[in-house]
Order: sequence, then structure tokens, then C-alpha cells
Amino acid sequence: MTGTNRVSGQCLLGIDFGGTKMAVAVADLDGRVLARRVLPTLAEQGALRALDRALDCATELTTGAGELVAAGIATPGAVDGDRIALAPNVPGWDDLRLGRSVRERLRVERVGVMNDLDAAALAELRHGQLRGADPGLVVGLGTGVAIGVTVRGAVVGGAHHAAGEIGYAPVGSGPLDGTEDILEHVFSGMALDRLGRELGLDGAPGLTASASPVAREAFSARLGALSRQLAAACLLLDPQRVVLVGGMTAAGAVVDGIRDHLRAHVPLPPEVVVSGFPNDAALYGALTLAADLVPVASSHSPADDHRAEGAPAAAPPFAE
Repeated sequence: MTGTNRVSGQCLLGIDFGGTKMAVAVADLDGRVLARRVLPTLAEQGALRALDRALDCATELTTGAGELVAAGIATPGAVDGDRIALAPNVPGWDDLRLGRSVRERLRVERVGVMNDLDAAALAELRHGQLRGADPGLVVGLGTGVAIGVTVRGAVVGGAHHAAGEIGYAPVGSGPLDGTEDILEHVFSGMALDRLGRELGLDGAPGLTASASPVAREAFSARLGALSRQLAAACLLLDPQRVVLVGGMTAAGAVVDGIRDHLRAHVPLPPEVVVSGFPNDAALYGALTLAADLVPVASSHSPADDHRAEGAPAAAPPFAE
């Protein structure tokens, strides 16, 4: 990294908490991932148990990796300091104080906590498909569904740190009377798994791949509900590029369907691409967040001239 002095023997921690899985990674200050592990969330066991297991794993991975100098945490929900709201998929998650728990358990002072889609958007801005694209949208298609928004090279969190929570958008064509369903109950990994099983298929993968007319019609209706919300977001923001992340990007029917819908219903449609690290975007965002917390002693070079005063050094690439 040109023009910077990084202290050897120090490391960064990134944790991505998800409704289905948790990813933990340790990287050095030059961006090399030293160790990583993926654990099932086991949401039915509750938030405290999931957090304990993740921090046990973090302790194990950081042991021998050097001095832990910063940690970045990606979590579902709206993040306001140590408080988390709108994270219903793991019971008790709203009651946790993630930042404080990580500081106390791992004895690290510099801890950043960020919404998981915002973290994914940060990773795409620094290392991925949103480099040079403005504005941008990152669409998370995993256990839940949400959007990360980027404008002028920064992630937009919103007044209540809840920008992009489209999973709460009402769906249907009837009057809004408080009884309508919401998008996450219609199109998300959990919703499609449930629908697939109801149709006698292997959850979401079976549903998206099925040639059955009944399954295709049911999936098309669900995809249409998602695409309406994405079209509205594109009409509002006019993004240059939309990046798809999450486990459902492996399904061609999902990716192609979103592209086709946006081309058909957005007058000036954005480019739609799949992330280069679709299952790791939030984790790399967590590591990027940790890297930004570490002071960098800099010897000036022309390559740094484009950076605003006080801006962090170029983020690590997190190559493994």
C-alpha cells in the first residue's frame, strides 16, 4: 500500500452475523486473510448463544495471529451505536450490545458495528463492483432481503440508520389497511425455502430450478414482488449499477429475472451485476470497517493526493 506504514504483528477481525450463518475472519494490516471460519447461526438457540459461539471462534482465530487492534462487525438490522433494531430472524438480537460485548470479550478498543448490507456496500465500493460507479445499490438476497445505498463514494445509512430496509415494504395491490404482507415474507431465502417445501420441492433451490408450471408461476409472482420494489428504488436513486449479493445469486432464474424486470420497467435501467464475492461481501466490509479504525502513519506520495484530508488509507484487498 503506497505511502503507508503498517505495523507488523498486528491483525484485524471481521465478523458477519447472518440469520443462517456467521462468518469470522482474521486479516493482517496489509489485507491478507490469515484465517476464516463459517458457523451455523442456530438462530433457534437465541442471540446470546450465537454471539458466544462467534466470539469463541474469534478468540481461537486471533490467538497467534498477532495483536488484535480493531474489529468490524456486520449485523442484520438498523445499527445505532451499540443498539440494534429491526433484526427479527435471531430471537433476542435487538437486546444485544454487540460493540460492548466484542470490546469486553476480546479486549480490543477499536470496534465498529455496521448493518450487513451497508458493510457489503462498503466492500463493493472499495474492492468490488461499485468502484467507479455512482450512485450504486447493493441488493442482499439471503436469509432476508435488503438494500445498501451508496452515493458519491459513501454508504448512506439514513436518518434512523435504516436506509434500504425494503424487506418491510408492503406488497400486494389492495388498499393499505395494515393487514397486507411485507416483502421479506414473500421474497427472501426463508420465504422461498418455505414455499418450495410447500410445493414438495427442495426448498428455494428446488423452487428456482423447477420446470413445473405451478412452481414457475409461484416463483414468478414472488420475483415480481421483489422487482417492483427494486424498480421503485432505481427510479428514486437512478443508480449507475446494481450489485447482487447473497446466496440466492447462485440461481440464474433470480439474477436473470431481476435484470429483465428492471430493463422492462425502468426507463433508464442500471447495469445489474453479481458481486465478485457474493457470499463474503458483508464479511469483507466488516474487515474494511476494522481497517478504517486503525491509524496509519503516512509518508506522502502522489498516489494519496486524491484522498480527502483525514480520509483512511486505501483499504486492504483481503486476498486469501
